[in-house]
Amino acid sequence: MVAASSSSWSPVQHHLLLPVLIALLAFVGHVAAAAGSSDARNAVVGKKSAVLSLRELEYWGTGTAAARETIQGRRYAQAKQAGFLAGEDKKAAEEPAARRSRSTTAVLELKHHSSTATVPDHPAARERYLKHLLAADSARAASLQLRKPKPASSTTTTQASAAAAEVPLGSGIRYQTLNYVTTIALGGGGAKNLTVIVDTGSDLTWVQCEPCPGSSCYAQRDPLFDPAASPTFAAVPCGSPACAASLKDATGAPGSCARSAGNSEQRCYYALSYGDGSFSRGVLAQDTLGLGTTTKLDGFVFGCGLSNRGLFGGTAGLMGLGRTDLSLVSQTAARFGGVFSYCLPATTTSTGSLSLGPGPSSSFPNMAYTRMIADPTQPPFYFINITGAAVGGGAALTAPGFGAGNVLVDSGTVITRLAPSVYKAVRAEFARRFEYPAAPGFSILDACYDLTGRDEVNVPLLTLTLEGGAQVTVDAAGMLFVVRKDGSQVCLAMASLPYEDQTPIIGNYQQRNKRVVYDTVGSRLGFADEDCT
Repeated sequence: MVAASSSSWSPVQHHLLLPVLIALLAFVGHVAAAAGSSDARNAVVGKKSAVLSLRELEYWGTGTAAARETIQGRRYAQAKQAGFLAGEDKKAAEEPAARRSRSTTAVLELKHHSSTATVPDHPAARERYLKHLLAADSARAASLQLRKPKPASSTTTTQASAAAAEVPLGSGIRYQTLNYVTTIALGGGGAKNLTVIVDTGSDLTWVQCEPCPGSSCYAQRDPLFDPAASPTFAAVPCGSPACAASLKDATGAPGSCARSAGNSEQRCYYALSYGDGSFSRGVLAQDTLGLGTTTKLDGFVFGCGLSNRGLFGGTAGLMGLGRTDLSLVSQTAARFGGVFSYCLPATTTSTGSLSLGPGPSSSFPNMAYTRMIADPTQPPFYFINITGAAVGGGAALTAPGFGAGNVLVDSGTVITRLAPSVYKAVRAEFARRFEYPAAPGFSILDACYDLTGRDEVNVPLLTLTLEGGAQVTVDAAGMLFVVRKDGSQVCLAMASLPYEDQTPIIGNYQQRNKRVVYDTVGSRLGFADEDCT
């Protein structure tokens, strides 16, 4: 999520925190040729137009597992009136990542399965939920065009002196959000586990805290964090740099000083406001943060939210992985070298990982790195330059939008947004290769197809060329967005920005099954294929 001053911008949560999920694509499996033989499959593996097989695609279904879950709070139960779980199992023998990275087409098998979540069965109701989701995602993408905070203060970092801290990362569907989530431990002594949204577009990490009188806090699945139960909890002093300059860089507004009931000294209060009306307000504090089973960070600065509202689903809060001083990345730079990475799984039943430090990234000899572009007007964000693209292994596309720089890589935006000229070229070439009947557009998605009655289809893959020559191919799970469970409306999972001079965004839908590395000290981003299960 992206926090902002109320006058300028809005967060990631617009689209990722809705009480509904969409049908998602399944996984890349074995190479499957029409003949079906092993020899036939192997014959096409190394070719430029190699075929990848997707075992299955799970559509919207109904079930009772999610409905039976015990949910804390009436508001959460009401919010959980709809949810979709799309999960498929990979074939046991996976095609090697090196082969998968050279593939430009995938075979998608369309099969019907019941899911484990409850959603409206009526097509009109389902489509209203999806339109709400995409409209919220549009608001998020639009908000990222507007934020212009002042540059963050400079920081000094050192190379990592310890092995990476790695924690599981997965779909937030159980928490009624399209964000990816992870679990942290907060507090000294008997630390409490809290599930938070992972967001590269935000800086301040915050959680909901006791006391939350009345309806000051939204309903979450985990118990609220109780500062009084932690012997290492402390409010950040009002006159500290964190309360003034650092907080302003992270949120767009400096902290305010006030005395609360029963406290003789002033505390630093923060206020995060989002463009959709969501907010988090509370005390800037510090405490012990636990990551995984072995990593503990003393004196971690975070927001202890006492009044919170918005589309955060049932999570406990948010983990900020941006670039300013208060982000988790910056606060741990001396220990982990300012490097982190993640692998986002393509299904809601699979678990990926979030790693602080070089960790898994060092095990990918074919990691494709490109320059990380710094924008002084937007210091929290991670930008790269995309210089070209191709669809299905075809000729390089031409468009004025290539090479313009400042393409935002964001774990908080769902659907990738491209410059109009780039999107037009991608859509035209995809349509030329994806020879199936057209279907009406849906919300922001205008390249839709009718796949009714088909068991499998050939899916051309999008390959992006980055500054420096590295290439990244979008996984098959990130190419199509299923609107109707009967396959009669399946859309290209990308959209166009309104104007050519706006900031393109690579969303999390197109980052699946990739190890994405953010090296803030080396000023580079890296991408490599990885089975994120």
